[in-house]
Amino acid sequence: MMKKWLKSGCTLLLAALLAFSLSACGSIGSKKKALQKVRVAEVTRSVFYTPLYVALEKGYFKEEGLDIKLTTTWGGDKTMTALLSGGTDIALVGSETSIYVYKQKAADPVINFAQLTATDGTFLVSRKKIDHFSWDMLKGTTFLGQRKGGMPQMVGEFVLKKHGIDPHKDTKLIQNIDFANVANAYASGTEDFVQLFEPTASTMEKEGKGYIVASFGKESGEVPYTTFMAKQSYLKEHEKTAVKFVRALLKAGKWVQETDAETVAKTVQPYFKDTKTDMLASSIERYRSQGSFSSDMILTKSGWNTIQDIMKEAGELDHTVPYDKLVNASIVKKAK
Repeated sequence: MMKKWLKSGCTLLLAALLAFSLSACGSIGSKKKALQKVRVAEVTRSVFYTPLYVALEKGYFKEEGLDIKLTTTWGGDKTMTALLSGGTDIALVGSETSIYVYKQKAADPVINFAQLTATDGTFLVSRKKIDHFSWDMLKGTTFLGQRKGGMPQMVGEFVLKKHGIDPHKDTKLIQNIDFANVANAYASGTEDFVQLFEPTASTMEKEGKGYIVASFGKESGEVPYTTFMAKQSYLKEHEKTAVKFVRALLKAGKWVQETDAETVAKTVQPYFKDTKTDMLASSIERYRSQGSFSSDMILTKSGWNTIQDIMKEAGELDHTVPYDKLVNASIVKKAK
C-alpha cells in the first residue's frame, strides 16, 4: 500500500513539475513575443528614407523587441503637431523644425537623436531637355520651389545663391503649392524648373514631363537634412527604447550600403506600390552614390552649424541655438 502511495505521489509530483515547467516556458515565450509599441511619424513617404523601410521589412526592429507603427503625416507642421500633442513618440522630419519649436520657448523641447539622411534629397528638373546645364540658365525663368521655411526650399536657395542666383530676384519663384502636390502642379503647369524628390523626379523624366539636370544634394554637401527626434521628456523616460530603435536602423543602413540596389528596391517595394522596381533601384542608387544615407547616424556639431547657416541665409533664424540644447548624440553612440 505504501509503495503504491509513493508511486502515485511521485507521479503527481512529476506531473506538477512538468506543468510548472511548461507554464514557465510559456511565460518566457510570451515575454519574448511581447514587443514594445513605438509610434513613428514620417514627414512624407520617400525613397530618401529607404533604411527605415528596410529596418521594418527585414524585422530589425522586432529583433530589438520593438513594434513600430509608422504613419505618414505629410508635412513638417503636421508632423511636429503630432509629436508635440502626443500623437506620436518619434518623428522623422527636417531638423529645422526642432529649432522652430525651440524659438517658441517650448517647455518640453524636441531633441534630435539620430540623423537618417546626410544630404539634400531633391533634384532640379527642367521642362526641356538640356544637354549642357549651367545654373545661370535659371535666371529669368519660372521656378516652382518648395514651402517657405522648409528644408528643401532653404537648401535650394542656399545652392542657388552659391551659384550667384538670387531666387527671389533672378527667378519668378512659386512657393504656394502644398508639398504633396508640387509634382502634379508642375506636370499640368508651364513652369520652367521644379525641385523634386526621388522617385518622382525619375518618374517625371521617364514620362517625358521633365528632365533631371542637377542634384541639390551634391551641390549642398553634407547637411543633417532629416533626423529622428522626440520630446526631451520621452527620451529621458525611454532612452533604452531609443537606443534599440537606432540599433535597428544602423543594421538597416549597413545592409543598404552592402546590398545591390535591385535587392534593396524589392525589399522596400511594399512602401511604393505604384513605382516599378527598376525605378526604385535607380533612385536608391542615385541617393546612395551621393552619400544621402547617413553612414553613422550621428548629427555632428559641424552639421548642426551648417543647417543653421542655411536657415540664416534664408532669413529664418536670427540667433544660433547651441548644439547641446537640441541634439543628443549619446543615443547613437550607445546603440553602436
